[in-house]
Amino acid sequence: MGQHRVLLASILAASVVCAGCDSKTGSGPEQAAKPAETKAAEPASAATTAPVFFDDFNYRDLAAFQANGWKARTQTGHPGIKGATWSAEGLSFHSDIPDTQAGAVRMSSVTNGTGEKTRQTQFCHARKYREGTYAARIFFRDEPNSGPDGDEVIQTFYAISPLKAPMDKNYSETDFEYLPNGGWGENAKPAMWTTSWDTFQLEPWTKVNEFSRKEGSYAGWHTLVLTVADKKLIYYVDGQLFSEHSSAVYPEDFMSINFNLWFMPKGADGSQGPVDSPEMREYQEDIDWVFFQEGVALATADVEARVADLRGKKVAHVDNVKEQNPVLPSPCGL
Repeated sequence: MGQHRVLLASILAASVVCAGCDSKTGSGPEQAAKPAETKAAEPASAATTAPVFFDDFNYRDLAAFQANGWKARTQTGHPGIKGATWSAEGLSFHSDIPDTQAGAVRMSSVTNGTGEKTRQTQFCHARKYREGTYAARIFFRDEPNSGPDGDEVIQTFYAISPLKAPMDKNYSETDFEYLPNGGWGENAKPAMWTTSWDTFQLEPWTKVNEFSRKEGSYAGWHTLVLTVADKKLIYYVDGQLFSEHSSAVYPEDFMSINFNLWFMPKGADGSQGPVDSPEMREYQEDIDWVFFQEGVALATADVEARVADLRGKKVAHVDNVKEQNPVLPSPCGL
């Protein structure tokens, strides 16, 4: 997002999933969205034999969700409003959401603008994903479910590795972020961001990433696809090319798959933060399914066909992507 500098006072409140930090390698809004045909980059044989992770989010309760390797974040800290909690309270499972086959998982986050009354939501899967195709079908919202509108809220789908040290060269992160009320120092218009990270440090704030932004409402269902292959990252929304990022920010470490819903604090990268109201408000994001196939770059149509095939076979969950040896820790936080 435009050129600006983060004040140290806001650094701890808005960090890793910060799509809108200034970047010497960033691609601006004018480079963001270019429609293009998407074609599979791998032969059909590879696409059908490569390891797959798929979840239809057809769960009755949190215990069943956790049994398939998902974790809800409970670790306090950034990103978000200082003093906010992270809790599984914000997760719920629904079988009656329109335009879904098996239901969806819903994240619900609440705030009144203060840390004491803010609960943010994040969940993650094992840290064993790197090259391949990442995809999810997500319902974004432009307005809160209840309470006054206007908070700079971030609705996401991303993959991330822990930052082992400041400016860690093996750090990896790839983000889709929808900001319905603006943020990162831009205007209050809704916008989608994609960001690929090489590394960063908090103090003094320094980072290396590439990002793209496109204004417009993304309310409703959207299929997000990211391919990590051939030393480039390509982001698609509903089968249309959104952005392409270079080998300079190519993931070097294995990442966990994540979703989170959080609130930007005032002052973070010039943001306005929460609206000035003591009234509680609740924002929601629904995820219909998530998919990953290792080592192949698939077109959106191919991903959707693969998901339809799994659903047609009544497969609600499959995971044959191998863990690393030894198994990598996945803290479900920063």
